[in-house]
Parts: sequence; structure tokens; C-alpha cells
Amino acid sequence: MSSTVWIIIAAAVATYFTRIGGYLVLSRFDRIHPRVEAGLNAVPAAVLTTLVAPAVMQGGPAEWAAIIVAGVVALRGGLMSMFLAGAAVLVIARHFMT
Repeated sequence: MSSTVWIIIAAAVATYFTRIGGYLVLSRFDRIHPRVEAGLNAVPAAVLTTLVAPAVMQGGPAEWAAIIVAGVVALRGGLMSMFLAGAAVLVIARHFMT
């Protein structure tokens, strides 16, 4: 097998163990401390921020338009509609602006 296949397999195994590891650690506790639970609830927002922040800081008008539309859709719709609306605006804006 090529080295690319081995890298993909290693990444999949590492991802699996990090995900199952968190579950195994937390399953040992009968009750999770409220501060730990609050911290775990904040993780998705933190990850989303690390993905969106570079686009906001370094992006152009197309990225800004997509982020604004995604934010407005997020107020009314679900996660998938937000993603699809933002992606559609980004693709269309990049097509017409470049």
C-alpha cells in the first residue's frame, strides 16, 4: 500500500481513539461536575470560532457576505440550512466577484 493510504488509516485510528477515549473517561463518572459539563458544552462553539475567525479576518467581500447570510439563517434555521446558505452564497459570490 502507498504511504498516503497508511496516513489516512493512521488518521482514522487516531480520530477514533480520541473520540472513544473521551467517552470512556466520562463514562467512569456517575455524575459530571457542572463546570465540566459547561466546558464540554462550549467546545462546539470554540471549534466553530476557530474555523470561522480566519475567514472573517483574512477574507474578502465574498467570505463576509457568506458569513453574514449564514448568521442570519442561523437565527431562524438549523445547522444544515445555515451551512448550505453560507456555502451557496460563498460559491455564487466568488463566481461573480472574481
